[in-house]
Amino acid sequence: MYAFVPAALFLALFGLSVRADRRRFRNAVYLGLTFIFASIGLLTLVPDLPHGLGGIIVALVFLVPALGTVALGVFLIGNGLTMVRKEGRRPANLLSFVAGVGIFALISFVLTLGNQGSQRWDAVVGGVVFLAGYVSFLFLCFLAYAYLYGRIKVRGDVDYVVMLGSGLIGGDRVPPLLASRLRKGMEIHDAQIARGGRVPLLLTSGGKGADEKVAEARAMADWLIAQGVPDDHVRLEDRSRTTQENLGLSREIMLAGDPGYRCVVVTNNFHAFRAAMTARKAGVNGQVLGSPTAKYFWPSATIREFVAVFWEHKIANLGICGAIIALTATLAVNAG
Repeated sequence: MYAFVPAALFLALFGLSVRADRRRFRNAVYLGLTFIFASIGLLTLVPDLPHGLGGIIVALVFLVPALGTVALGVFLIGNGLTMVRKEGRRPANLLSFVAGVGIFALISFVLTLGNQGSQRWDAVVGGVVFLAGYVSFLFLCFLAYAYLYGRIKVRGDVDYVVMLGSGLIGGDRVPPLLASRLRKGMEIHDAQIARGGRVPLLLTSGGKGADEKVAEARAMADWLIAQGVPDDHVRLEDRSRTTQENLGLSREIMLAGDPGYRCVVVTNNFHAFRAAMTARKAGVNGQVLGSPTAKYFWPSATIREFVAVFWEHKIANLGICGAIIALTATLAVNAG
């Protein structure tokens, strides 16, 4: 049982960290490390288990991830083709396709160069696999915790429902992606009133882009009012250009209205966890809820979110990646 001590330790750290603040990326890492060390603990039990049960554990730890990687590559390529067909060939729409191709390119690289019988190439292959493993580990941590974070429910009353803006269609019309956020905000607003709570203000947040006729906040507010929301239930933050500005400027409005405010922030589900991390940094007193997104859109959007989170922690991540590359180069030179 001592083999499970590290897993128990990281599980405890995960619980304490989540209790302190659900919006930290370290929560995702603690969760991932819990599963890694739990898997190692299970493997230490295999020699003492009945053959069939031991085989199942080995398959779960090694075979399922291997087959899952291949299945993921196929899925991402298929999704990438769907994205191109439905959304066009913009670089952002190619992310899932590129990721899928990258998975099979890595598999081919390992199978081809791993059989060269050269210590130098073995070192290179090992370094590439280790580097890919590190990035994959972070991605799976992000994916798993983002899913858990997305299960958060609103408890008690809130004073504000902040809805983050996105680009408009034709310069002044709300697109389906943004309408999904607005509907989610309306649901929270209506549900709180229906249970006898105080009336929460709907705070639309988004400035005017270079190709837009009106500020996103204005278009969002008009959409809500057209859906029957009383105009005195709506407030606008119409200066922001980025998510960080959305949250920072919205915080100023909420603080001015009520220094003890409590809010929820609404964005699309793929963006909820990263927006939550940004909200924490901006000092916003509230969690972030996600609205539904078209299934075909979700994989590429999630990859884009992960890349952004990876880059937000670039000092640590690039430092670790650089160390892996340096170690690989040293081993390859020494092997030669």
